[in-house]
Amino acid sequence: MMERRVEELLEEACASGEIPGASWAFGTRDGVAGLGACGFAMVHPEKRRMRPDTLFDLASVTKCVATATATMLLIERGRMRLDDAVKEFIPEFGAAGKENVTIRHLLTHTSGLPAWADLYLHASSPQDMIGRISKMPLEYEPGSKVVYSCLGFIILGEVVGRVAGRPMDVFLADEVFGPLGMRDTYFNPPEGMRGRVAATEHCKWRGRVLVGEVHDENAFAMGGVSGNAGLFSTVGDLAVFCQMLLGEGSLGGARVLSPATVRAMTRDHTGPRLGESRGLGWAVRGDGVLSSAGDLMSPRAFGHTGFTGTSVWIDPELDIFAVLLTNRVHFGRTNEAHIRLRPRFHNVVVSLLC
Repeated sequence: MMERRVEELLEEACASGEIPGASWAFGTRDGVAGLGACGFAMVHPEKRRMRPDTLFDLASVTKCVATATATMLLIERGRMRLDDAVKEFIPEFGAAGKENVTIRHLLTHTSGLPAWADLYLHASSPQDMIGRISKMPLEYEPGSKVVYSCLGFIILGEVVGRVAGRPMDVFLADEVFGPLGMRDTYFNPPEGMRGRVAATEHCKWRGRVLVGEVHDENAFAMGGVSGNAGLFSTVGDLAVFCQMLLGEGSLGGARVLSPATVRAMTRDHTGPRLGESRGLGWAVRGDGVLSSAGDLMSPRAFGHTGFTGTSVWIDPELDIFAVLLTNRVHFGRTNEAHIRLRPRFHNVVVSLLC
């Protein structure tokens, strides 16, 4: 079978202790060519095998699959514009010199906001978290450089909820995941699903191994529904999402985005001017030498990675997608074996499909 080379690569990574386990899917807009799992969804306190239907904490893959998609849906529907100031939707955000920060700045990580802050140690509620970010001064002039910011996407998730008139998780379930049949994709998996969820690390702050609750501390403080992290899904559901994007917003009779929107989201908005290629919520491969997409995908490829060990890459020029979900932080957040594993995985996938 063609996927045996993928299985061998990932089984070797599990056997050598690089990662606890992995689940993967790859294919084209017409279907899935390979899907499987190996290793363990949990190693401690007990061992549990990985399965193809294991749910993963997607971490920052939430930003592109959930938050950016919801934002662009609202833009399609005329509820806001890319160049609207964020303060139009969150008035308190206009403080400390942020009055000119726009939705586009948040989506492209050019807002001037810091990359991260340990707000979970201080915020008493989700609204307190939003208030604390709103009071922060900017670290650079908006639009002048790319600085990947989780804080910016927390704000963006709040914008989505206020503009949609319902929480972002409800909006996405109604408008995207439901219509596409992505039944295993949601925030805050119910208690009864915990046996299907891959474990992440032992959290010293919470005093337990995390299974079915978001790994990111700030997203946890936001109640598990946040623009920066918190989405859980399976390789099967993400394969559906990837096929929808390769189909320019449509799959199986369900249209969730317009072709123009997909093209706008996935083209390079920053690379020629700022040196780092970013779409609207997505990373764009561009012509850079080093990329988690590997060596063989085209410059038009777009994707995203997640701190827990997850990644999604899609190449419209080659008409392929690749989803690799690992629970690498179950062995500790300093485990970085996935950095070399991702591009090698993508190289194998491209060689099989193209």
